[in-house]
Amino acid sequence: MLKRIVIASALFLSTAAFAAPKNGEMAPDFTAKASDGKEYKLSQFKGKTVVLEWFNNDCPYVKKYYDAKEMQKLQKETTAKGTVWLTVASSAAGKEGHVDAAGMKKIQADRGMASTAALLDGSGEIAKKYEAKTTPHMFVIDKTGKVAYQGAIDDRPSASAKSLVGAQNYVTQALAALEKGEGVKTASTTPYGCSVKY
Repeated sequence: MLKRIVIASALFLSTAAFAAPKNGEMAPDFTAKASDGKEYKLSQFKGKTVVLEWFNNDCPYVKKYYDAKEMQKLQKETTAKGTVWLTVASSAAGKEGHVDAAGMKKIQADRGMASTAALLDGSGEIAKKYEAKTTPHMFVIDKTGKVAYQGAIDDRPSASAKSLVGAQNYVTQALAALEKGEGVKTASTTPYGCSVKY
């Protein structure tokens, strides 16, 4: 009986340790190496708005945005305003989308990516802290370090480039609201895309 209680407690604690962050609460801190060889810590960006973008170069839902140059455009526009954009690659070694530093640097150059940094999370540590489910799965963190938005990038759960026309982009809406000092109206949506390959 005691053994069952200990096992149940351990399961609870492991689950609680990786509970999804709630909107309005502090975003889980993390430290990760990026493709540029530097180490980045989320808390170092307190005072700035931060976007987390889960990435898998082989995922058709990710390709939809990158092939159309829409993600790069969004990255350029937001970082030009002082927002920190962190692209997170969480595919484990041997699984679809896994990249090392050299591979990620090549992808960044080939695609013309304009994010602040591309974090290598092959261990899945960051993804588990945020319960990142899909690529892309988006998070917007406000200047105080609290989660302001989490979920899908837009309201068109499709891998077709045609779905970009007239799509409602939740990330740009969240960023615009924060820039105006307003609350984010649509603060949480269901993410769509390829599953994150832990």
